[in-house]
Amino acid sequence: MGKTLAEVERKTQGNRGLSFKFDLQAYTLIIALVLIAVIFSVFTGGEFLSSRNISNLITQMSVIAVLAIGMTLVIVAGHIDLSVGSLVGLTGGIAAILQVWQGWGTISVVIAAIVIGAILGLWQGWWVAYRAVPAFIVTLGGMLIFRGILIGLSKGQTVAPMEDSFKQIGNSYFPYVPGYVLAVISIGLFVFWTLQNRKKRKQLGLMIPAATLDFGKVGIYAFCILLTTYMLNRYLGIPVPFLIVVLFAAVFIFISNKTAFGRSIYALGGNQEAAALSGINIKRSTLWVFITMGGLAGVAGVLLTSRLNAATVSAGNMYELDAIAACVIGGTSLVGGRGKIVGALIGALIMASIDNGMSMMNIQAFWQYIVKGLILIVAVWIDISSKK
Repeated sequence: MGKTLAEVERKTQGNRGLSFKFDLQAYTLIIALVLIAVIFSVFTGGEFLSSRNISNLITQMSVIAVLAIGMTLVIVAGHIDLSVGSLVGLTGGIAAILQVWQGWGTISVVIAAIVIGAILGLWQGWWVAYRAVPAFIVTLGGMLIFRGILIGLSKGQTVAPMEDSFKQIGNSYFPYVPGYVLAVISIGLFVFWTLQNRKKRKQLGLMIPAATLDFGKVGIYAFCILLTTYMLNRYLGIPVPFLIVVLFAAVFIFISNKTAFGRSIYALGGNQEAAALSGINIKRSTLWVFITMGGLAGVAGVLLTSRLNAATVSAGNMYELDAIAACVIGGTSLVGGRGKIVGALIGALIMASIDNGMSMMNIQAFWQYIVKGLILIVAVWIDISSKK
């Protein structure tokens, strides 16, 4: 009996070691982000970490962050979507056309943009799921089709200006005091979530991590939330686009981790044959992944058009590559089955930080493309090397 207990203890210690190692890998992105912030802060005389620049940075990354949430699900499912940049431009353009040329209200055009994005995602998903056309080809065609529709509908013109209520979506700020209240509520939810998770693991007889580890993480999250809120409140408050990103991130993190649909996406990307044998409806799951991506592209289109106060025929150009790069940098595997939304959001923040920092240093634009391309190649190489 003593020998058995010793073996169990050794196995438990091994599991803890693996868990600690995984945590180190997960926080590598945080370390990279901190290093980027320190380097650019040094070269910009501290301006990079000013409250104003942090607020602008978060606002600028919001569109790519929303796309990265949906792209994570698409890539985890074993597919790719090259049309999201054109879809962002099209949905944002339709929103502008309906409001400026047709006189629609803000709520109506926002709903229309999201619904149209979801319908076009449904159309692409149907070709992929039910006609077995590779997603690469379908979405490459969609990229051209959607851009062409945008040029045709707008007649090649810039559509502007938008109503004040629409502009506030991408340019307004959450007030100071409510911002702190929201931060405290978020911390409370983290504590509640941790307690419930520990209670559930105990009921199921699973190994419970040390309390210092679990609540240490909560403490780190709380510090980051309060620091971010403080820095943003030093300027104009928490940007509304940032709150929109956080809301969608929370919803889809819950969906991906706690629902049958979310787990089926990971199973689908990990091993499609095994997923089919386990009873997962592969076609329906694939269809819903593309519908979700289309709807989120509609949200991103609204955010972009609102922030710019105009819709142009070039809006969203190359955004699909930024979204894919954010996912890959965040640890999403291009072969499917592995990836986290939080990682993709950090990847989007890293990409936006590089753009922002290099612009502040007056580095020519072509270097920004070169650096981002090299980072993407290195991120994929790291993913392949880790599997070996």
